[in-house]
Amino acid sequence: MMRTYEYHGFTLQVSAESNLSFQPIRQAAARSGYVAVVRVFQAGNAVGIFSPLRFGEARGRPFDTEVDALTGGYSAARRIVDDLFGH
Repeated sequence: MMRTYEYHGFTLQVSAESNLSFQPIRQAAARSGYVAVVRVFQAGNAVGIFSPLRFGEARGRPFDTEVDALTGGYSAARRIVDDLFGH
């Protein structure tokens, strides 16, 4: 699932991908879920400002649902724009 947002002159592209990392059997606490993949573009520019970034929940855990991943990715993308470009 992918969504595109406009934010302060930037295009934020957020997608949710399955987190299919394989863990050894002894790490039963590891769980599958979703990660948010974020791309930030200046409006009208087809080349991203930096490489795609992957985000999960706190402490490196994946998001439980695709919707949570999209919401978390959108929030992270806005913070990146605000922090790096002073908006």
